Amino acid sequence: MDEPELAKIYDVVHQKRGEDYCAEAQHVADLVRTRVPDASSLIDVACGPGAHLRYFTALFAHTEGLELSESMLGVAHTKAPRSRLHCEDMRTFTLGRTFDAVTCMFGSVGYTRDEEELNATVERFALHTRPGGVVVVEPWWFPEHFTDGYVAGDLSQEEGRTITRVSYSTRRGNTTVMRVHFTVADASGIQEFTEVDLLTLFAREDYVNAFEAAGCRVELLEGAPTGRGVFIGVPRVSTRPRPAQEVSSSTSAAMVWT
Repeated sequence: MDEPELAKIYDVVHQKRGEDYCAEAQHVADLVRTRVPDASSLIDVACGPGAHLRYFTALFAHTEGLELSESMLGVAHTKAPRSRLHCEDMRTFTLGRTFDAVTCMFGSVGYTRDEEELNATVERFALHTRPGGVVVVEPWWFPEHFTDGYVAGDLSQEEGRTITRVSYSTRRGNTTVMRVHFTVADASGIQEFTEVDLLTLFAREDYVNAFEAAGCRVELLEGAPTGRGVFIGVPRVSTRPRPAQEVSSSTSAAMVWT
Protein backbone atom coordinates (compact mmCIF):
# COMPACT_ATOMS: atom_id res chain seq x y z
CA MET A 1 0.00 0.00 0.00
CA ASP A 2 1.18 3.53 -0.82
CA GLU A 3 0.13 5.00 2.53
CA PRO A 4 0.91 8.68 1.85
CA GLU A 5 -1.08 8.57 -1.39
CA LEU A 6 -3.99 6.79 0.32
CA ALA A 7 -4.05 9.46 3.03
CA LYS A 8 -4.43 12.15 0.36
CA ILE A 9 -7.45 10.57 -1.36
CA TYR A 10 -9.16 8.74 1.52
CA ASP A 11 -11.78 11.39 2.30
CA VAL A 12 -12.52 12.14 -1.34
CA VAL A 13 -13.21 8.49 -2.12
CA HIS A 14 -15.46 7.87 0.87
CA GLN A 15 -17.41 11.08 0.45
CA LYS A 16 -18.15 10.08 -3.14
CA ARG A 17 -19.31 6.72 -1.74
CA GLY A 18 -21.93 8.55 0.33
CA GLU A 19 -20.09 9.15 3.58
CA ASP A 20 -21.44 12.33 5.23
CA TYR A 21 -18.82 13.13 7.83
CA CYS A 22 -20.50 16.36 8.92
CA ALA A 23 -23.84 14.66 9.62
CA GLU A 24 -22.13 11.73 11.35
CA ALA A 25 -20.14 14.05 13.63
CA GLN A 26 -23.32 15.94 14.51
CA HIS A 27 -25.12 12.65 15.22
CA VAL A 28 -22.36 11.57 17.60
CA ALA A 29 -22.28 15.00 19.27
CA ASP A 30 -26.03 14.74 19.85
CA LEU A 31 -25.59 11.29 21.40
CA VAL A 32 -22.86 12.63 23.67
CA ARG A 33 -24.81 15.68 24.81
CA THR A 34 -27.95 13.66 25.45
CA ARG A 35 -25.90 11.97 28.17
CA VAL A 36 -23.41 14.73 29.00
CA PRO A 37 -25.12 18.08 28.33
CA ASP A 38 -22.07 20.13 29.29
CA ALA A 39 -19.56 18.07 27.26
CA SER A 40 -16.78 20.32 25.96
CA SER A 41 -13.81 17.99 25.32
CA LEU A 42 -13.50 15.05 22.91
CA ILE A 43 -10.79 12.79 21.55
CA ASP A 44 -11.37 10.91 18.31
CA VAL A 45 -9.35 7.68 18.41
CA ALA A 46 -8.19 6.17 15.10
CA CYS A 47 -9.06 9.53 13.57
CA GLY A 48 -7.43 8.75 10.22
CA PRO A 49 -7.07 11.87 8.05
CA GLY A 50 -9.38 13.87 10.32
CA ALA A 51 -12.62 13.35 8.39
CA HIS A 52 -14.81 13.46 11.51
CA LEU A 53 -12.38 15.45 13.64
CA ARG A 54 -12.63 18.52 11.40
CA TYR A 55 -16.33 18.72 12.26
CA PHE A 56 -15.92 17.81 15.91
CA THR A 57 -13.75 20.93 16.27
CA ALA A 58 -16.81 23.07 15.55
CA LEU A 59 -18.93 21.12 18.04
CA PHE A 60 -16.61 20.89 21.06
CA ALA A 61 -14.39 23.53 22.64
CA HIS A 62 -11.40 21.17 22.96
CA THR A 63 -10.66 18.31 20.56
CA GLU A 64 -7.80 15.90 20.10
CA GLY A 65 -7.13 13.06 17.69
CA LEU A 66 -5.14 9.84 17.91
CA GLU A 67 -3.91 7.81 14.95
CA LEU A 68 -1.15 5.25 14.33
CA SER A 69 -0.40 6.37 10.75
CA GLU A 70 1.86 9.41 10.46
CA SER A 71 0.65 9.97 6.88
CA MET A 72 -2.96 10.09 7.99
CA LEU A 73 -2.06 12.45 10.84
CA GLY A 74 -0.33 14.78 8.41
CA VAL A 75 -3.58 15.18 6.49
CA ALA A 76 -5.60 15.44 9.72
CA HIS A 77 -3.40 18.34 10.81
CA THR A 78 -4.46 20.31 7.73
CA LYS A 79 -8.15 19.54 8.32
CA ALA A 80 -8.22 20.14 12.08
CA PRO A 81 -5.30 22.48 12.84
CA ARG A 82 -6.70 23.48 16.24
CA SER A 83 -6.72 19.87 17.46
CA ARG A 84 -3.81 18.29 19.29
CA LEU A 85 -2.90 15.08 17.44
CA HIS A 86 -1.14 12.03 18.85
CA CYS A 87 0.67 9.34 16.85
CA GLU A 88 -0.07 6.35 19.08
CA ASP A 89 -1.67 2.91 19.13
CA MET A 90 -5.27 2.77 20.34
CA ARG A 91 -4.52 -0.46 22.21
CA THR A 92 -1.86 1.07 24.45
CA PHE A 93 -2.11 4.87 24.48
CA THR A 94 -1.76 6.89 27.67
CA LEU A 95 -2.18 10.66 27.39
CA GLY A 96 -2.28 11.81 30.98
CA ARG A 97 -5.73 13.42 30.83
CA THR A 98 -9.39 12.52 30.47
CA PHE A 99 -12.15 13.77 28.17
CA ASP A 100 -15.88 14.27 28.31
CA ALA A 101 -16.18 12.00 25.27
CA VAL A 102 -13.98 9.39 23.61
CA THR A 103 -15.00 8.33 20.11
CA CYS A 104 -13.82 5.66 17.68
CA MET A 105 -15.59 5.79 14.32
CA PHE A 106 -15.92 3.97 11.00
CA GLY A 107 -15.42 0.46 12.40
CA SER A 108 -11.77 1.20 13.20
CA VAL A 109 -11.98 -0.84 16.40
CA GLY A 110 -12.20 -3.90 14.10
CA TYR A 111 -8.47 -3.59 13.49
CA THR A 112 -7.90 -5.14 16.92
CA ARG A 113 -6.99 -8.76 16.27
CA ASP A 114 -8.67 -10.67 19.06
CA GLU A 115 -10.74 -10.29 22.23
CA GLU A 116 -7.66 -9.54 24.32
CA GLU A 117 -6.76 -6.59 22.09
CA LEU A 118 -10.38 -5.43 21.96
CA ASN A 119 -10.56 -5.50 25.76
CA ALA A 120 -7.29 -3.57 26.06
CA THR A 121 -8.52 -0.94 23.60
CA VAL A 122 -11.87 -0.38 25.28
CA GLU A 123 -10.07 -0.18 28.63
CA ARG A 124 -7.92 2.63 27.17
CA PHE A 125 -11.09 4.42 26.09
CA ALA A 126 -12.63 4.11 29.55
CA LEU A 127 -9.46 5.26 31.31
CA HIS A 128 -9.42 8.42 29.21
CA THR A 129 -13.08 9.25 29.91
CA ARG A 130 -13.85 11.53 32.85
CA PRO A 131 -16.32 10.43 35.51
CA GLY A 132 -19.75 11.09 34.03
CA GLY A 133 -18.34 11.08 30.49
CA VAL A 134 -19.18 8.79 27.58
CA VAL A 135 -17.45 6.44 25.13
CA VAL A 136 -18.88 6.11 21.60
CA VAL A 137 -17.63 3.22 19.46
CA GLU A 138 -18.84 2.36 15.97
CA PRO A 139 -18.18 -1.39 15.56
CA TRP A 140 -17.09 -3.27 12.48
CA TRP A 141 -19.72 -5.64 11.07
CA PHE A 142 -21.07 -8.39 13.30
CA PRO A 143 -20.45 -11.89 11.86
CA GLU A 144 -24.10 -12.42 10.94
CA HIS A 145 -24.21 -9.19 8.94
CA PHE A 146 -21.03 -9.68 6.91
CA THR A 147 -21.41 -10.72 3.25
CA ASP A 148 -18.64 -13.10 2.23
CA GLY A 149 -17.38 -12.29 -1.27
CA TYR A 150 -18.72 -8.71 -1.15
CA VAL A 151 -17.60 -6.60 -4.13
CA ALA A 152 -17.78 -2.82 -4.43
CA GLY A 153 -16.69 -0.38 -7.10
CA ASP A 154 -16.72 3.40 -7.08
CA LEU A 155 -15.68 6.25 -9.34
CA SER A 156 -14.74 9.64 -7.92
CA GLN A 157 -14.16 12.65 -10.14
CA GLU A 158 -13.06 16.15 -9.24
CA GLU A 159 -11.37 18.90 -11.15
CA GLY A 160 -8.25 17.48 -12.74
CA ARG A 161 -8.40 14.06 -11.05
CA THR A 162 -10.26 10.77 -11.41
CA ILE A 163 -10.10 8.01 -8.80
CA THR A 164 -11.43 4.47 -9.00
CA ARG A 165 -11.79 2.19 -6.00
CA VAL A 166 -12.55 -1.52 -6.34
CA SER A 167 -12.79 -3.79 -3.31
CA TYR A 168 -13.30 -7.50 -2.67
CA SER A 169 -14.01 -8.75 0.85
CA THR A 170 -13.89 -12.34 2.04
CA ARG A 171 -14.14 -14.06 5.38
CA ARG A 172 -11.27 -16.03 6.88
CA GLY A 173 -12.42 -17.49 10.18
CA ASN A 174 -13.57 -14.49 12.21
CA THR A 175 -11.58 -12.02 10.09
CA THR A 176 -12.63 -9.84 7.17
CA VAL A 177 -9.93 -9.78 4.47
CA MET A 178 -10.68 -6.69 2.38
CA ARG A 179 -8.49 -6.11 -0.66
CA VAL A 180 -8.88 -2.62 -2.11
CA HIS A 181 -7.34 -1.44 -5.39
CA PHE A 182 -7.06 2.26 -6.30
CA THR A 183 -6.29 3.93 -9.60
CA VAL A 184 -5.60 7.66 -9.55
CA ALA A 185 -5.31 9.63 -12.80
CA ASP A 186 -4.35 13.31 -12.98
CA ALA A 187 -2.09 15.59 -14.97
CA SER A 188 1.01 13.84 -13.65
CA GLY A 189 -0.09 10.45 -14.97
CA ILE A 190 -1.68 7.30 -13.54
CA GLN A 191 -0.86 5.72 -10.19
CA GLU A 192 -2.12 2.39 -8.88
CA PHE A 193 -1.84 0.95 -5.42
CA THR A 194 -3.51 -1.68 -3.29
CA GLU A 195 -4.21 -2.05 0.41
CA VAL A 196 -5.26 -5.16 2.28
CA ASP A 197 -7.24 -4.57 5.47
CA LEU A 198 -7.81 -7.22 8.13
CA LEU A 199 -10.76 -6.49 10.42
CA THR A 200 -12.09 -8.80 13.10
CA LEU A 201 -15.75 -9.84 13.03
CA PHE A 202 -16.45 -9.52 16.73
CA ALA A 203 -19.84 -10.63 18.04
CA ARG A 204 -22.07 -8.17 19.90
CA GLU A 205 -21.29 -10.03 23.10
CA ASP A 206 -17.55 -9.46 22.58
CA TYR A 207 -18.08 -5.70 22.58
CA VAL A 208 -20.42 -5.84 25.56
CA ASN A 209 -17.94 -7.98 27.49
CA ALA A 210 -15.10 -5.57 26.65
CA PHE A 211 -17.07 -2.57 27.93
CA GLU A 212 -18.15 -4.37 31.07
CA ALA A 213 -14.59 -5.54 31.74
CA ALA A 214 -13.52 -1.89 31.48
CA GLY A 215 -16.09 -0.96 34.12
CA CYS A 216 -18.70 0.57 31.81
CA ARG A 217 -22.43 0.37 31.46
CA VAL A 218 -23.07 -0.20 27.77
CA GLU A 219 -25.89 -0.10 25.25
CA LEU A 220 -26.03 -0.67 21.50
CA LEU A 221 -27.92 1.85 19.39
CA GLU A 222 -28.54 0.13 16.07
CA GLY A 223 -28.56 1.76 12.65
CA ALA A 224 -27.04 5.23 12.48
CA PRO A 225 -24.67 6.67 11.57
CA THR A 226 -23.60 4.19 8.84
CA GLY A 227 -25.73 1.10 9.41
CA ARG A 228 -23.54 -0.65 11.96
CA GLY A 229 -24.86 1.33 14.93
CA VAL A 230 -22.79 2.51 17.88
CA PHE A 231 -21.98 1.23 21.33
CA ILE A 232 -22.39 3.81 24.08
CA GLY A 233 -20.32 3.21 27.20
CA VAL A 234 -20.53 5.09 30.48
CA PRO A 235 -17.76 4.29 32.99
CA ARG A 236 -18.88 3.22 36.45
CA VAL A 237 -16.54 5.30 38.56
CA SER A 238 -16.41 2.87 41.47
CA THR A 239 -15.43 -0.10 39.31
CA ARG A 240 -13.09 1.49 36.78
CA PRO A 241 -9.74 -0.31 36.32
CA ARG A 242 -7.87 2.80 37.60
CA PRO A 243 -9.15 6.17 38.76
CA ALA A 244 -8.92 8.91 36.12
CA GLN A 245 -6.44 10.92 38.17
CA GLU A 246 -4.02 7.99 38.16
CA VAL A 247 -3.62 7.94 34.38
CA SER A 248 0.01 8.94 34.06
CA SER A 249 1.69 10.82 31.23
CA SER A 250 3.08 8.68 28.42
CA THR A 251 6.84 8.14 28.49
CA SER A 252 6.94 7.02 24.85
CA ALA A 253 8.54 9.07 22.10
CA ALA A 254 5.30 9.23 20.15
CA MET A 255 4.82 12.09 17.70
CA VAL A 256 2.45 14.84 18.81
CA TRP A 257 1.08 17.33 16.28
CA THR A 258 0.14 20.72 17.71
